[in-house]
Amino acid sequence: MAKRKGKGPTPKAEDRHWHGKRQKARAVKSAKRTGTQTLGPGARAKAADSGDRTGGRPAGARRANGEVPELVTGRNPVVEALRAGVPGTALYVMSSTDERVRESIQLAADRRVPLLETGKNELDRLTDGAVHQGIALQVKPYRYTHPDDLLAGTSPLIVAVDGITDPRNLGAIVRSAAAFGAAGVVVPERRAAGVNAGAWKASAGTLATVPVAQATNLTRQLKAYQKAGCFVAGLDAGGGVTVADLEIASGPFVLVVGSEGKGLGRLVADTCDMLVTIPMPGKAESLNAGVAAGIALYEVSRLRS
Repeated sequence: MAKRKGKGPTPKAEDRHWHGKRQKARAVKSAKRTGTQTLGPGARAKAADSGDRTGGRPAGARRANGEVPELVTGRNPVVEALRAGVPGTALYVMSSTDERVRESIQLAADRRVPLLETGKNELDRLTDGAVHQGIALQVKPYRYTHPDDLLAGTSPLIVAVDGITDPRNLGAIVRSAAAFGAAGVVVPERRAAGVNAGAWKASAGTLATVPVAQATNLTRQLKAYQKAGCFVAGLDAGGGVTVADLEIASGPFVLVVGSEGKGLGRLVADTCDMLVTIPMPGKAESLNAGVAAGIALYEVSRLRS
């Protein structure tokens, strides 16, 4: 059989002369549909350096360590977050017709938070379809310190939290830690509240001065503090000593606060050198974790002074 001339291996799509034009046309069509700007390679690099938008995601939204910036959405939540000093990295706005939006823009300008005008389609995609009311604040991922760094000083006071899942409670505890001179707060890495916009708001900005550390295993970290010379006391309704009588708190001391529902976990409670309680002659069976931490830290601070 005679061989056919002019036939050879089928070229790949990217090797064909029309491939580049088709890809460019698709990108332009997608940009028109979503309301985003199509950037060339050089512009994309520049935008990544300056924190501008590329497509429907904030530039650098997912970092090398897997952290993703949080988005606070809605007119009231955004303006309240900015009033509380929550560290934002970008403010996305559709229009400035609302008074709260205008205040948010002014607060962001005062704090040098970049203002980025955006369309509804893009904001819908940024917020995964959440109700945003035309505004969203991108919050910087919090950088946790190492638990051992809180041991600095001759007689550190450290607060550890166990089982607290509400970031507002965490923020309130950080605020009390700041008020009564604690070196910092330790939280478990998993199944616990972390530092987000809610925690920032509840802390009234004190998260900027009080470090928060994450422990891979809280029980193991408490044992490490004990080996470093700290006395570890856990707040518990069944404790045998009141916080007002905790004289040992005058030295290196760790106060462990549990959740208002389950309290301290069994392993954490067993690890504590002592369980202490807050006397409550009233009718309430328990206290909010943030309130309990504030009362206990006041008593500890009084004893240490």
